[in-house]
Amino acid sequence: MTVIDAKDMIIGRMATDIAKRALMGEQIDIVNCEQAVITGRKEEILAKFRQRRVRGIPLKGPYFPRTSDRIVRRIIRGMLPYKQEKGRTAYKRIMCYIGVPEKFKEEKPETNKEANYSRLNNMKYLRVGDVSKTLGLKGE
Repeated sequence: MTVIDAKDMIIGRMATDIAKRALMGEQIDIVNCEQAVITGRKEEILAKFRQRRVRGIPLKGPYFPRTSDRIVRRIIRGMLPYKQEKGRTAYKRIMCYIGVPEKFKEEKPETNKEANYSRLNNMKYLRVGDVSKTLGLKGE
């Protein structure tokens, strides 16, 4: 079992690494999902996520989550072949958490230097927690 700290990590780079590792059979737990970073202009990011949220029919879907841990898990799902058996089992191996749960307090989480947002040459980004607040989440 691997614990990954998503704080200050670029969500796309982190998600590709996690998807590959989950397909190889690794159990992965991601903590601090609300502090992960989405790169781009704030207006474009929020417009994209708002459009995803209102897309579809309320009774039929597609459904897009509001909480930051579920948003991160949904982004990772997009990098998996989730309609095939190997993708479904890999998706079940990935768990995301807001903050750091008690059971992971004593473990040292991994970070990926390649996915850190300090590598950006511009500072246009938005945190996943801010996106979820914009989508209407009240309790985070």
